[in-house]
Amino acid sequence: MKAYMVLSCKKGSCTKVLDELLKMNLSKKDVFLLFGPADILVQFRELEDFNGFITKWFNPIRAITPENPMIEKTQTFIVISEGRAFKEEPYAFLFLNTQPRNLEKVQEALQKIPGVLSADTVFGPYDVICAVRVGNKIALKQLVEGIEEVPNIQGIVTEIVAPLY
Repeated sequence: MKAYMVLSCKKGSCTKVLDELLKMNLSKKDVFLLFGPADILVQFRELEDFNGFITKWFNPIRAITPENPMIEKTQTFIVISEGRAFKEEPYAFLFLNTQPRNLEKVQEALQKIPGVLSADTVFGPYDVICAVRVGNKIALKQLVEGIEEVPNIQGIVTEIVAPLY
């Protein structure tokens, strides 16, 4: 089982939230600082079950520094169908919407596109989370424009990955 949490931090608190996440023994390979509407994406791989995810990760992350909350909003995505595993650091994550009947077709089409590391279909406000790796902003623009041409994609939100520290 795999899941994601997307965190929006209180202004000026991203570094403290990152520190707290890493104290929880999350791998730096699974925590991503983002430039975009959200601040941090955490990927949870090889989960045993949903209740374990809630107990071990979801509830503790929600409760980071309860006396002075630093996380203003969380979005949780449970993966329905995992795309390829990736080892390279993504340049960006794309959050896509499609109609439910088209999930598999969109996932298959995305995974054939050069630069797409992985495409996971998910339960949540988006339908697909797509990790991409390109060399620069121009290549990212071209990749997103190509993805926009994939049939049945209704919308894309792009979040650029930043160095953790």
